[in-house]
Amino acid sequence: MRIRIRVPQVLVAVAVLALGAVAAALTAQYQFDMQPCVWCVFQRLIYVVLAVCALAGAFFDRAIRRVAIGLALALALCGIAAALWQQFYAARQASCDLTLADQVITALRLDRLAPKLFVAYANCADAAVNVIGVPFATWSCAMFALLAILSAWTLRTAARAPQRRY
Repeated sequence: MRIRIRVPQVLVAVAVLALGAVAAALTAQYQFDMQPCVWCVFQRLIYVVLAVCALAGAFFDRAIRRVAIGLALALALCGIAAALWQQFYAARQASCDLTLADQVITALRLDRLAPKLFVAYANCADAAVNVIGVPFATWSCAMFALLAILSAWTLRTAARAPQRRY
């Protein structure tokens, strides 16, 4: 028996994983008092937009699907960069003010529109915590890497597929 994995199913899984990462971050914040820094909040934004792109790819036609998957892949790569920046640079800084992450969150007014999701309550050094001995930013980087792999696979599969309905 052969199991056939379809592109829309993988894209829905990408969206669920991305939103699951945000749910895990919110659980860590509100249940375990792990307050986020601006780079943590910035990664939440990337996860949410990535999930929207993945869902657009899952439910729209082939032309939109390719663009949406390409955007999801680009966002996953940006997420990897943000997580690595947080781990290796920002975590050693006392302040995250006026960084790219801070400027994006402020410019989009996300801290005012959805404060429970997008307000940073800690500085970068204080937010550098471990979960099961692994830095939180490393967990995020691993999730973004998984999302990048899944997005790349779907982009490759969607590009090679003949003109038919998935």
